[in-house]
Amino acid sequence: MILSRPSSERDHAAPACHLCGRRPPEVELTPQRAVRSALHAEIEALAPGWQPGCYICHADLARVRRHHLRAWLHRHHGDKPLDQALVAAIERDEPVSRPPEEVMPERAGFGDRAADRLASLGGSWGFILSFSVLLIGWMAFNTIGLLARPFDPYPFILLNLVLSSLAALQAPVIMMSQRRQEEKDRARAESDYRINLMAELEIRQLHDKLDHALIQLAEAREHQQGRSGQGGESKGVDAAEGCDKLGRSNIE
Repeated sequence: MILSRPSSERDHAAPACHLCGRRPPEVELTPQRAVRSALHAEIEALAPGWQPGCYICHADLARVRRHHLRAWLHRHHGDKPLDQALVAAIERDEPVSRPPEEVMPERAGFGDRAADRLASLGGSWGFILSFSVLLIGWMAFNTIGLLARPFDPYPFILLNLVLSSLAALQAPVIMMSQRRQEEKDRARAESDYRINLMAELEIRQLHDKLDHALIQLAEAREHQQGRSGQGGESKGVDAAEGCDKLGRSNIE
């Protein structure tokens, strides 16, 4: 024998989600009037019949928002890897941007760090002054005759060889440092792009929420005015009936 629940208990049962059909607690449901109008078309496409009085659970609402976000990004930006990474970060509730040092820590080997330090040293005033002192001392020792037998007399062939070797070794080091700097700049530009795109999405969502709140406020105001108008009409009818009764009693 199957026992059916009383009608009062069935009436007070939690409403079902319009998409999945589950009946979670009411705190996990969102009514149709509280959903932004931009998502109504998405929900209607997934499950026709979305109308006032329907509910949607928080999990399905989050899924619809992600679907709407992907559709908006595809419509305005195309299928870019950065956009897909942004959506994945939002789904996993991860930070949208990270410092370039955290993005590529495995690439900073000993050679890369040495190249960065040598490049920074070669582009400093300390290197210019110290190298100028070295050149002047080299030429002075071999020209003025401070040594009995100069090791590199004029025209300083050994000095030219040293300078050529230094320039030949310094160029690849500077190129390695520039390549790493380009990678950092690219990572920083990608981070800025994600931040700007996330800010644009947040601003659009805020605008949609404000528009939705204004629409709800206008509907609530119209509903309140309608109730007050009905109350005024009922009071007018009661007053008219009272006046009619009073007039009849006076005639009698």
